[in-house]
Amino acid sequence: MAVRYRPWREGDDLELLQVWGGPETPQAEQSRGLFRPSSDSPWLRCIVAEDAVGGVAVPVAAGYVFEPKLHNQRLWAYVEVAGDHRRAGIGATLLGMLRHEAGQSPSGVSTLRAKVVPGTTGAAFAEAAGFREIQRSRIIEVAPGALAVPNFADDAGPQLDEAATGSVELTTAVTGWYNAVHAWDPADMTLGQAQQFLLGDTAGAGGAVVLRDRPKADGGTIAAFALSYTQSRTDAPADVLIGYDTALRASEQSAAVASLLAMLVYQYPVQVEVDDSMAALVEVLEPLIAAGSARVVAETRVVSD
Repeated sequence: MAVRYRPWREGDDLELLQVWGGPETPQAEQSRGLFRPSSDSPWLRCIVAEDAVGGVAVPVAAGYVFEPKLHNQRLWAYVEVAGDHRRAGIGATLLGMLRHEAGQSPSGVSTLRAKVVPGTTGAAFAEAAGFREIQRSRIIEVAPGALAVPNFADDAGPQLDEAATGSVELTTAVTGWYNAVHAWDPADMTLGQAQQFLLGDTAGAGGAVVLRDRPKADGGTIAAFALSYTQSRTDAPADVLIGYDTALRASEQSAAVASLLAMLVYQYPVQVEVDDSMAALVEVLEPLIAAGSARVVAETRVVSD
């Protein structure tokens, strides 16, 4: 029996897990979670490849392409093939079919993007298919005491404050920063989307602290902020999103990030996700990595055709 291709059906995930086994990377595990029947809202097309195993047609590979709410100038794509069926053209055929589907997306967008982990089969497949890197993203763990704690004794100088994740001021700061550092893949995030995807309960945000350039009572504005996605303190590093006012001078951005990060790691480690486009964060973290007081926990690349 020749390999056949058909739309995704309910139950395919269970059959594919039996032939795929465990995911090669955490990124693959996350990507698998989006397999589902094709739909128009949200727009998603999912295709399965079947082959004869023991005389019975069973799924051995699958791929999807979908249109995201944010970063919608490219479509996300993912393809996975069972290990014993690779290098037989199945993945390339699926990708070709997904590219055809992408040409019919409701927005008219057809450019694809994907996330890969360097050195994996997925990265090799993407490169062979003509995908090229457009961004590097790393999860970096920063050790306690990695930075000297700043002195906030000057009542007229920078101040550290707690902030409500629902406040308009913080939401505006987060939205402005997110859009600025994603100019390479525009998001055009709105205040409502910032609440939905980064600040709300559904996003898992547990709290926020901000660094102001001077006291709020004196008109101080947010120079940097940190959002925690760890609900309770443990010995494990807390997951933190750090952002900053991109309207500041570059040196001021880095100084604000360093001061805020120093306070966060005064006693406990934190884990920060940073894209290379987040220049101030990169400038602060690179020396810490070189000194051994921070380490790269994971690295992914965003690639596009």
